[in-house]
Amino acid sequence: MKKPLLLLIALVGFSSAATSFADALLLTVKATPYDNQMSRIRPVLTTAGAANDRTSLGVVNEWMTDLREIPYQYHLVWKTPSEVESREASDCKGKAVALYRRMKANGASNVRLVIGKRAPTSRMTHAWLEWETSNGSYVLDPTFNYTATRAEKVGKRSYVPLYAYAGAKKFRAASALVAQN
Repeated sequence: MKKPLLLLIALVGFSSAATSFADALLLTVKATPYDNQMSRIRPVLTTAGAANDRTSLGVVNEWMTDLREIPYQYHLVWKTPSEVESREASDCKGKAVALYRRMKANGASNVRLVIGKRAPTSRMTHAWLEWETSNGSYVLDPTFNYTATRAEKVGKRSYVPLYAYAGAKKFRAASALVAQN
């Protein structure tokens, strides 16, 4: 009884320092299990974007359609956006990072690269973006979708975050902490 209560108290205490994004409680962490794998794309994540946000939902949907049309093929190593944009087959990781770069280059803010499960029962992890705008939060998955999906339409049964990256910041979803205890 004490362990669940202490966990609840810790989560409530962290909530003031944590970020709520697309209904997931994300806690800032110093490292994730994916850090070594992501060394090739870290410069993409940490490069500063444009000074003003010129990113519209319509433009994002065009980019997603473009990336969605690239054939899918799993790669153990994270592809860089330049490799993805060569139009050779790519996987969810490469497509998500390529979209992240396009968005940041056009000044989009409040964008996160997310690693998680597309569904709670998925055996493999999946990568997508989450974007918070003044008009609401969106799930951006150019592997499966041609357009952005409002986060509230995704529901709790899909797109379960485990880890997220935004610039140099790293996050761990609180649900991942609860699941391991």
